[in-house]
Amino acid sequence: MSYKFLDHATDAIIEVTAKDLKEAFAVAADAEINLTLDQDKVEEKERKEFTASGKDLRYLLFSWLEEIPFLLITEGFAIKRVEFDIIQNGEYKINAIAFGESLDVKRHNFKVEIKAPTFYDMEIKQNGGVYMKFLLDL
Repeated sequence: MSYKFLDHATDAIIEVTAKDLKEAFAVAADAEINLTLDQDKVEEKERKEFTASGKDLRYLLFSWLEEIPFLLITEGFAIKRVEFDIIQNGEYKINAIAFGESLDVKRHNFKVEIKAPTFYDMEIKQNGGVYMKFLLDL
C-alpha cells in the first residue's frame, strides 16, 4: 500500500496502490491528510464521526475526498487516523470515525488548503489489487 504525488504545476495529483478497496480509501485519506499537515504530530484526543456516499466508486471517492478537508479546514480538526467501513447496498456508503485533536497550525505544520477534489482524470481500477488516481484542487 502506497501513494505518490505526481508532478502538477498548481494542484495535487495522487496515485494510490493497495491490496483492496478499503486499504485504497485508507491510503487516499492518509495522502490527503499528509498533504495538509504533519499527521505524525497529531495526538488522538477526540473523535468525530462522518459519512461519505456515492452512487458508484468514483462518486464515493469524490465524497470521501471532500469530507477529509471539511474536517481539517472547516471544522479545524487535525486527523491522526481514520477507522471506517465501506457498505454497498445499491449505492456505496462509508461510515467513519476520525481520531485527532483541534488543529494547531504551527504545531501540526499546516501546509496547504485543499479547495476540493475533482473528477478530472480520476481513475479507479481493480485487478488483483486497487489503483486510484485523483486530482485535488489546491
